[in-house]
Amino acid sequence: MKRVLLIYNPKAGNGIIKNHLDEIIDAFEDHDMLLVPYRIGGTHSVDRIMTEQHMEEYCKIIAAGGDGTINLVVNSMIRYNIRTPLAIFPCGTANDLATHLEIPVDIEGMIKAALPDEYISIDVGKAGSRYFVNVLAIGMLVDISQKTDPLVKNALGIGAYYLRTLTAMPFAHPHRLRIISEEKTLEEDVSVVLVMNGGAAGGFKDVSPLSEVGDGLLDVIVIRKLIPPTMLPALLTVMTGQHTKNKHFEYFRTGRLRIENLDDETICTDVDGERGDNLPLDIEILPGRLLFTKYTPEGHYGRLTNFYG
Repeated sequence: MKRVLLIYNPKAGNGIIKNHLDEIIDAFEDHDMLLVPYRIGGTHSVDRIMTEQHMEEYCKIIAAGGDGTINLVVNSMIRYNIRTPLAIFPCGTANDLATHLEIPVDIEGMIKAALPDEYISIDVGKAGSRYFVNVLAIGMLVDISQKTDPLVKNALGIGAYYLRTLTAMPFAHPHRLRIISEEKTLEEDVSVVLVMNGGAAGGFKDVSPLSEVGDGLLDVIVIRKLIPPTMLPALLTVMTGQHTKNKHFEYFRTGRLRIENLDDETICTDVDGERGDNLPLDIEILPGRLLFTKYTPEGHYGRLTNFYG
């Protein structure tokens, strides 16, 4: 019987995974796979699981939780050079990677998406010492992601991010940054920088409408300095995917860039909802670094099938 390693965040989605654990185990047993669950939290870190297990015994790893949990698993896999295929059970607040890949967020749908034995290679971004599958963020959105109370997120879901955005906007201030790439160089005051591998961020699916997780490119979205009256209209264009033609934005695609801090203050970053390294940062794409379970939603071909054929 094939063995599958399930690494899950017991608090994500109000405990949806632990509440349905027997159902999930039974579903995998019905497909001749033995699911081995490990929960993270306290002393049970992802790195500890990866180093104490005989990873060669597993045919697949499933990361169950929000985008931050997926990020922790991916970082540990790359850190210890683990090439086992990955699947995800998206049960966080925003589930941006799942949104981009059209992976369901209900238990039955998650199981169907994680079961297939077909795999494709997807890109991973590298920013300093950290890796990201979906997005690296700098600026106002970092504060929103990292300072939203987990209890509020569980209670309000994605609405917690929207509420935090509205309350944080009047106090947001720009940063003086230098962005250097082969395609474009900028030096100006900016409110937000998003370096996208996937297409969704903050619960909005069209933040980077041209992004694909397997095209070998990063999509860079720079929101120039905004004053309070222009903040909300500018952010609304991001939510609807209309920002690439807006004068407050700069958009380009690249495989490698460097972002430098020209302010005196420390500027931190966010990678897939987790704390990233401070600026300055060298950022690059690692093409095809991660094996990912290939899932095709019923009734149509889905994003991964469209891209990889």
